[in-house]
Amino acid sequence: MAAYELHYWPTIQGRGEFVRLALEAAGAPYIDVCRAGDDPADAEAALLQTMADPGLAHPPFAPPFLRDGPVLVGQTAAILHYLAPTLKLVPRSEPLRAWTQQIQLTIADAVAEAHDTHHPLGVGLYYEDQKPEALRRAREFCASRMPKFLQWFERILVSNPAGLRHLVGGKLSYADLSLFQLVEGLRYAFPQAADKVLADTPQVVALHARVAAIPRVAAYLGSDRRIPFNEQGIFRRYPELDLP
Repeated sequence: MAAYELHYWPTIQGRGEFVRLALEAAGAPYIDVCRAGDDPADAEAALLQTMADPGLAHPPFAPPFLRDGPVLVGQTAAILHYLAPTLKLVPRSEPLRAWTQQIQLTIADAVAEAHDTHHPLGVGLYYEDQKPEALRRAREFCASRMPKFLQWFERILVSNPAGLRHLVGGKLSYADLSLFQLVEGLRYAFPQAADKVLADTPQVVALHARVAAIPRVAAYLGSDRRIPFNEQGIFRRYPELDLP
């Protein structure tokens, strides 16, 4: 199998991390293109140049995007939907594939709302330019939205006909990996609020632990390929926004 090419910003986990986790868990060969060189600034310039290539019939709107030979796929959920059958991270059943995609898109909604706690007015503004609005948005997210999302995932696990171990069917799917990453991000950005909500979602916590213990995932998490969380990514730790 030729190596996939993952194109994403070189210094943050961001939305690219959901794709990295799938590739790592499956043991698939891939090149993290923007991290392959020595200069992050050059890598970012090349990324933007690729996106602006006038020869692309289907140009990506934003990173991440994945190149598989002649195929170029953008948007995290679409990339995972494309990769999953080959990586064996989705059931064969079409209804279950659609269900897995629905879960992934809901995770994407949760990620977007977590991001908007620190940038409620616009991504072009610094956090310091919108702190009062961020505090108000974070209060709503921690008190209402985070519980609503995590309780929905808990419900899915509890009602899965194949058992409690996975979100879809009886085997690991990309939705499991993505929920793991969502929990990781929430615990980083909102440690107190997340712990309070997760205390009422024990199956989500158990799934997170099972994913972390998968040998390939554990090896990745302990490697330098896993970029640490930081205050340039989607999940950012501003203690004043952590409202238990």
